[in-house]
Amino acid sequence: MQRRAVKTIVISVFISGVVAPYALAQSDDAGERPRVSTQMHGADAGRPAPDPETVKVPETLSAPGYFGQVAFERSCASCHGINAAGGTGNGPPLVHPIYEPGHHGDTAFLRAAMTGVQAHHWGFGDMPPVEGMTDETVALIVTYIRELQRANGIE
Repeated sequence: MQRRAVKTIVISVFISGVVAPYALAQSDDAGERPRVSTQMHGADAGRPAPDPETVKVPETLSAPGYFGQVAFERSCASCHGINAAGGTGNGPPLVHPIYEPGHHGDTAFLRAAMTGVQAHHWGFGDMPPVEGMTDETVALIVTYIRELQRANGIE
């Protein structure tokens, strides 16, 4: 009888600690925006994804930022949304505090685009490598993302 109780507790802890946060990261119940599935990165990291309509776009982008926007729209927006705001159901918003430069440096974006990345913050699944991507193109895309982030108070 004691073994059954221990097994039930272990399963309960597993569900509440592993499965539930993953499920919450994907949910959009009651109109809530998806949230990061971890609380390890401070209060801002737990903020919901932005409403794509509220993401501020700089009036003027730098030249690399402009070309990064063109490349982003061609290769990334189908999953990460217009202006990196998410909302597609296929990938997280990149205009979110979890992607601030101190936590996800520019090389993290390069690695994700070139080799793919295992899901670790959101419940959208693993990101596959992006076909035809070059280091130079990713650098332009990162410039665009960083300019969007700064315009939205993410430094």
